[in-house]
Amino acid sequence: MALESVNTVKEDGKAVIFGYYVDDPQRYGVAEMDLEGRVLSIEEKPVQPKSNYAVVGLYFYPNDVISIARSIKPSDRGELEITSVNQAYLQYDRLLMKQMSRGFAWLDTGTHEALTEATEFVKAVEKRTGLKIACLEEIALNQGYISRDIILRSPDFALNNAYGNYLKKLLKETKDTL
Repeated sequence: MALESVNTVKEDGKAVIFGYYVDDPQRYGVAEMDLEGRVLSIEEKPVQPKSNYAVVGLYFYPNDVISIARSIKPSDRGELEITSVNQAYLQYDRLLMKQMSRGFAWLDTGTHEALTEATEFVKAVEKRTGLKIACLEEIALNQGYISRDIILRSPDFALNNAYGNYLKKLLKETKDTL
């Protein structure tokens, strides 16, 4: 899904955001889309949501995002808002949404309770599977972005902790497969 989205950005010059189905869309930024995934509207914490797809905070932008970002003015809160960038792409009909389907887990961490739940979820999955969730070195190695040598030189690899040990195990297990 992510690689397909990168290709869309490169080939079509469209921005891609990701959405996740939620039961309580009033708590989130919500995007409405058509059947082809073109975003029709984005609203922040709507009273009457037009969809149940929360915008999860993962975005792919074409290179012109730099000029768009430079043109953004601070919001009423005095901050530069990523929503303003998305609204610019929406205005020019260049914003797509990919739905994160079953098999993906998006965890909101906007409240203390949600952060605790996310922590417990990650801990349980990692303990049960023996795999790290979102280990950047593992992802980069598997995608061919870095070599085993880069991981061997990583400061984390030298650590005698759970993360360093995971990297050591990763290199041992992938020695014959890469």
